[in-house]
Amino acid sequence: MTQASRTALVTGTTAGIGRAVALELAANGIEVIAHGRDTERGSQLVKEIAAQGGTARFVAADLVDADEVLALADAAGDVDILVNNAGVYEFAPTAATSVDSFDRHIAVNTRAPFLLVGALAPRMAERGHGAVINISATAATSPAPVGAVYGASKAALEILTRSWATEFSPSGVRVNAVSPGPTRTAGTTAMLGENIELLGKANLRGTIGEPEEIAKVVQFLVNTDSSYINGTVIVANGGDPTLLPG
Repeated sequence: MTQASRTALVTGTTAGIGRAVALELAANGIEVIAHGRDTERGSQLVKEIAAQGGTARFVAADLVDADEVLALADAAGDVDILVNNAGVYEFAPTAATSVDSFDRHIAVNTRAPFLLVGALAPRMAERGHGAVINISATAATSPAPVGAVYGASKAALEILTRSWATEFSPSGVRVNAVSPGPTRTAGTTAMLGENIELLGKANLRGTIGEPEEIAKVVQFLVNTDSSYINGTVIVANGGDPTLLPG
């Protein structure tokens, strides 16, 4: 099957990493089903992809609502690629994390990918091919005094990644995850302002990541060039400073 004939559902495409992933996949001949909550921004993305010669359509859904997640899967239909990118993050200490915030993190970051994989991966398996890419975060493996529920929701996504690889790989569906380090998005910029550049000082490269750099990793993972990579979490964080000698 040629790459040009493939279709991808990408969640959370109206900003940040998801938007960059949608643009990258479309630029490589993959038809994109772009998801988000903001219809206006979704329409703008579809127009941008079309202007660059790609093909895309937008489907709105609130991933907090399980019924809307399943409706998104129905609207997407048979896809060859699923990129679970949409996520919420609120970095608060445990005592300041409300029940609603806890439930929202688990619903969007963990349950929505679970439901989408449950709806779409079996159909990929029936056709004998497919790729699922989950966007995790370094918070899944790097404990911090704030954001415990965010880290927990992403850690759950990483074990799901490995579990799904064992479940669907025998039928030709590869499942991997990408764990970005701090990345320049509208969300991180709004949260940190001018201090955003300080995040880059914490990695070996010395600069913060860009959404397009993460999108390149996703593009690699959906291609046959990465056919020997399966059930893996690829860390894209500019280099762990603890690797330095001394």
